[in-house]
Amino acid sequence: MKKIDAHSHIGNFGGWANVSITADELVKQMDEYEIEKTILCSTGPDDNDNVAEAFKKYPDRFLPLVFCNPLNGEKEIEKIYHYVKDCGFVGIKLHPLQNAFVADEECVDPIMKAAEDLNIPVFIHCGHPPYSLPWSIALLAERFPKVKVIMIHMGHGHGVYIDGTLKMAKRYSNLYLEMSGMPMGSKIKEAYEDIGHDRIMFGLDSPFHHPTVEIQKVLTCGLDDKALEDIFYNNAAKLMKLNN
Repeated sequence: MKKIDAHSHIGNFGGWANVSITADELVKQMDEYEIEKTILCSTGPDDNDNVAEAFKKYPDRFLPLVFCNPLNGEKEIEKIYHYVKDCGFVGIKLHPLQNAFVADEECVDPIMKAAEDLNIPVFIHCGHPPYSLPWSIALLAERFPKVKVIMIHMGHGHGVYIDGTLKMAKRYSNLYLEMSGMPMGSKIKEAYEDIGHDRIMFGLDSPFHHPTVEIQKVLTCGLDDKALEDIFYNNAAKLMKLNN
């Protein structure tokens, strides 16, 4: 079954994680696990050029995101327009936990306005207090209903945050879910059936998680083959306008 990975990285993640992966290694992994394309971001807001180089080398395999830190102010907006207009990037990545801002702070508004102007989605790490909780992301999505916001990890490993993510996505139609690192296969099925057939997507979060683990979560979630095709491929293809 062909796949689009809705969220992975390249780079060297030291410290607590102590993992790394290059663009070449990621493409090799993609080939092994029948992943046609990967929505790709870097290690952080100062490393977007590595993603640009990877995209140049593998333009048919990667869909690059601009990693931004809204606390850096106006230069982040200039960065977004540069990478989208000049380098072919197709979305924005925000990591409130890593950069220590709450997802619905006013400093995020200029980035959301740029996303709306450029008609690109915003991917936001979801599932860790106090910065990246689903309720804060939902308040941001409420302020910008025209921007598609993807809640990466859909609450991650905490049952209350997973439940909150589902509740918020049910309330706001511009919220989408990506399931890497979220351990409950039953919640993938629940999201597909209760939130929307086109709003839940497969992802790996490479190099943090192994493909077999993330793939098995989808395969064993209890949905039929048509639904699995949506989660593995069709939904990300629609979101990223690959069929236009």
